[in-house]
Amino acid sequence: MEKEYKYEKFTPEYYNITSKLIDATVEKGFGDKIAVYYKDKTYTYKEMQSMINQVGNALHLLGVHMEERVMLVMYDSPEAMASFYGAIKIGAIPIPVNYMYTSDDFRYLLNNSRARTLIYHEDFVDEVDAWREKFKYLENTIILGKKTKSYQISFHDIVDRCSDQLQVAFTTYDDAAIWNYTSGSTGTPKAAVHLQHDVFTCLESYAKGVLNIDQNDILLSASKFFFAYGLGNSFIYPAGVGGSVVLVPDRPLPDIIFSAITQYKPTVFFGVPTLYANMLQVKDAEKKYDLSSLRICASAGEALPKNIYHEFKQRFGLDILDGIGSTELMHIFISNRPGDVMPGSSGKIVPGYTAKIVDDNGVEVPVGELGNLQVKGDSMAAFYYRQHDKSKASMLGEWFNTGDKYYRDAEGYYYYCGRGDDMLKVGGIWVSPIEIEDTLMSHPAVLETAVVARNDENGLTKPKAYVVLKAGYTPSEELGKEIQAYVKKTIAAYKYPRWIEFVKDLPKTATGKIQRFKLRA
Repeated sequence: MEKEYKYEKFTPEYYNITSKLIDATVEKGFGDKIAVYYKDKTYTYKEMQSMINQVGNALHLLGVHMEERVMLVMYDSPEAMASFYGAIKIGAIPIPVNYMYTSDDFRYLLNNSRARTLIYHEDFVDEVDAWREKFKYLENTIILGKKTKSYQISFHDIVDRCSDQLQVAFTTYDDAAIWNYTSGSTGTPKAAVHLQHDVFTCLESYAKGVLNIDQNDILLSASKFFFAYGLGNSFIYPAGVGGSVVLVPDRPLPDIIFSAITQYKPTVFFGVPTLYANMLQVKDAEKKYDLSSLRICASAGEALPKNIYHEFKQRFGLDILDGIGSTELMHIFISNRPGDVMPGSSGKIVPGYTAKIVDDNGVEVPVGELGNLQVKGDSMAAFYYRQHDKSKASMLGEWFNTGDKYYRDAEGYYYYCGRGDDMLKVGGIWVSPIEIEDTLMSHPAVLETAVVARNDENGLTKPKAYVVLKAGYTPSEELGKEIQAYVKKTIAAYKYPRWIEFVKDLPKTATGKIQRFKLRA
């Protein structure tokens, strides 16, 4: 008699992010614990679970099926969190996108992703709907706020009348779960397709393995959830340990962040170098605000200049743990650690990841030598959606080619030297724009700067610096010469910027990365 096999033996293990993070947390007895602090309200894990289930049922009502994309253009809020997890629970794929994009960006993203369903805040109606007649696939338009168009579906009208009980979809370990669009620091955003298990790699390796986050922590992220960095900080890590998160919908201006830290008393804060620099411009902030609750400050998005680290440490008594991550790896894979900080470096490799620095032929270079950073880890995206050539160029089997230039010292610290296409060759010698920028940032007049290549009258490549001045300083030829002289004295003279152009601000992505390709253009 032939042996009888059950269907389950041929089926990958059931696996769903929402079930493992939200439902499991409630089942462990954390249902009445505060999950979210938002404005003047708090939401328990049980309340969030109910809202998540209602969103999932609302999406079912609209005919959203497994593997369909649901685009989210929303402030950080309980509704955004519920939309994110509600979509995943029914097997759909949430796509958080930057709400500061232009109407052209939204047209591209909606058509590129082929999302049939959009959930957006009323503040973004004009930008999102500007090219509505050219949306090829959009059918369901759910608005959080006042309904003003006949095609709009009110978020709370449909969600609030749905059941708060929802059967989880049969998703598996290797099912697509989330799409994150790259920030566009090097051009057109690309959709990195992440699988159900990816978030757990980040949770175990960085959140627990480096930051030691647990149920007693309250997390606050200046970076928003549409950025992979912010998504992990706010939506994944707190739920993954039964902790709490402070969601701030406002633009992360220094006073707003300082006030939120003072009010909610988070234990872990996530920022970006630009924000830390701006926080240091707030006079007597260390006297006006209470940061005593913080045990960790983290930074990512761009390399953290040494002078910002040292001044923040001096004024607030807190280390900033700089690290590097990427949308493709979902979060941070190299980082400084509590009690092990090397200012000016990205830190050491995070447990669970492997890194190597290779030359242009893919051969590993010796310690101390500049090369291309490649990383291996189980949170790597499966591919870029509808970007076959770029997927092949970046995702080299188990390895991801970051496009970043790095070197590693003998103690295992990694040092960022710029994007591959940002490097300058001056007088036949490779020069890192990051080194020049760090030097410029240590000048008392300089708030922000970006260095790019420019050809001189002989067609030779030389550094040019775009400089944003601190309050109280006025652009002048004399100041420009003073800054140039300062750089000459501080680092090798051939690296000094031959041109200084004072600007009011620098072109950046919403995540704070400088778009040097726009400056080069």
